[in-house]
Amino acid sequence: MKIDCYMSLQCGSEGILKENVYAALALEGAKADVSFHRIDDKEAGRLGLKGSPSIFIDGEEVQPLNNITGFS
Repeated sequence: MKIDCYMSLQCGSEGILKENVYAALALEGAKADVSFHRIDDKEAGRLGLKGSPSIFIDGEEVQPLNNITGFS
C-alpha cells in the first residue's frame, strides 16, 4: 500500500497526521510506504488538491472530500 500525504507550507497538522496514520496502520496490522510532502499553493493547484492535508491511498484521494482549509 502507498500513502501520500500533502500539506500546505502553513499547515499545522503534520504531527497529529503522522500519529494518526501510523496508529491506523498498527490497528489494522497493515504495512504501507508512507510519504509526507510539504508543498506550496502552486504545486497543490497543479496536483488538483482540495485542502490541507490531502491524503491519497494507492493514488485515490481519501481526504478531504470537499474544499476545506489550506490550498487555494
